[in-house]
Amino acid sequence: MLCWFALLKRYGVCLMVSLLPLLVAQPRAIAQTCPKAAALAQLSRHTVAPGETLQSIAQTYNLLPATLIGFNPSLQGGKVAVGTTLTIPPFNGIRVTVPPGKSWRDVAKTYKIRPDILFEVNGCQQAPRTVFIPGVNWSPAGNTPSQRLPSATPQILAGSPLARQSMPQILLGYGYSLPEGANQVVFHSGIDLAAPVGTAVQAVGSGTIAFAGAQGPYGNLVVINHAEGLQTRYAQLAKISVKAGQRVSQGQSIGTVGTSGTPSSAAPHLHFELRSRSNLGWVAENPDRLLK
Repeated sequence: MLCWFALLKRYGVCLMVSLLPLLVAQPRAIAQTCPKAAALAQLSRHTVAPGETLQSIAQTYNLLPATLIGFNPSLQGGKVAVGTTLTIPPFNGIRVTVPPGKSWRDVAKTYKIRPDILFEVNGCQQAPRTVFIPGVNWSPAGNTPSQRLPSATPQILAGSPLARQSMPQILLGYGYSLPEGANQVVFHSGIDLAAPVGTAVQAVGSGTIAFAGAQGPYGNLVVINHAEGLQTRYAQLAKISVKAGQRVSQGQSIGTVGTSGTPSSAAPHLHFELRSRSNLGWVAENPDRLLK
């Protein structure tokens, strides 16, 4: 799904950025496109109440447990004590101190994040000593879960999720992008595959239906858990023809293309995601290679 800054707390990592090369030539653009406050200026506090757990608190703020642990070392064991005051970041990510003699540009290179995104999510500061690295792919230790799609993946998942379309047109790809006419960068957690409403949608691999129903911006959504810790998601459906707990085989019909939810592309399409299980939960990966 597309993630906008205004929907930050509800739907995940959302960033407001401009194109960095333009900032040098047009300094006035900084004030117009930078967020009002850097991410680290948006930290809040939460006092643990009786009955709350690490997982329940993370869910309350739409964060991963790993994000909370990174900002609150006392949670390393996974337990929370009633009355403890926790630091809550505005969205998933980690806090990193810029090494002596280095700049935020060096941090961006180390963590493989676009410099313009890092620059603006940290309030367009020219020389910050501490920066917030946005995203769900970083653990508190600074390690990434495997961005794998291992060699066995093509045997587990293969082909197009659209019946009779081996190479469907991609309306919107995976990753960060700057939509035409917008001054906000958004993160798209899957790919939008063009298809007429009513086109059959099929499982790209055998597995178990983990979810089948309406789910906010996803609209009518089907989630399939596969072997090797892989998961696929099929959203914006018109109809769903499977139920949670049902086993499905590769190529089996699971629904039809529709326009339910909040589509991120104007033309009718299937929103398709690939995710892998990690210590940070289900992490989105680029599904393009499954279509090749």
